[in-house]
Parts: sequence; structure tokens; C-alpha cells
Amino acid sequence: MTRNCPECGEKIVGREDKKFCSDACRNAWNNKINKDSNNYMRNINNRLRKNNRILSEINVEGKTKTTKSKLMSKGFDFEHFTNLLLTKNGNTYYFVYEQGYMPLENDYYILVRKDIS
Repeated sequence: MTRNCPECGEKIVGREDKKFCSDACRNAWNNKINKDSNNYMRNINNRLRKNNRILSEINVEGKTKTTKSKLMSKGFDFEHFTNLLLTKNGNTYYFVYEQGYMPLENDYYILVRKDIS
């Protein structure tokens, strides 16, 4: 049975379970499959990555306080986060992956980091 590369259509030579004719075709195929499907999704993912990077830069120790104006001056987007954590005391933490924040009084925020190890 002749097998052809799903990326370029060339004949596959080698092991029986080989799926692509070369590493280049395998990489090209996977890059096409795994890329963000549209601009909207890509833009949201970029905002989430930026928010995470900002929180990581400010929250070096794993727990710190900052101001809303400092977050905003770095381009933080409060509309985009990955999940919420509701505590037993009724507090709501907003998380961007492992980095979280919770609004306090007077436009201050507590920043925390989940231990993901």
C-alpha cells in the first residue's frame, strides 16, 4: 500500500507507522493544525499572555500589593482573565493562568500566584 504525506502529497518511505515524508512537512502540518483559528481568538490569547506577563513582572515574590493605575499604565486589560476563585470569606480572585488579583479599597490590588508545581 502506498502512503502519501498529508502535507505535500509525496510518497512516504520508511517505517510503517511514519505519517509524514519529512520533519519539515510534519512541522508545517502541526503548525497549521495548532494555530489560533481566527483573529478574534488570537487577539484574546495575546491579551491573556500580556496580562499574565504584567502580573508576573509586578508579583515577583508570589504575593504583593499594587495600584490600579500601575496595572493600567503597563497596559493591563481587566476584561480578560482565565478563571475566578471564590473564597470561603466571599472574596473573588481573578486569575490569568497562575497569576491572580483581587481588588482592595482605594484602587489597590492584592496580587497572588498559585503554586503550580
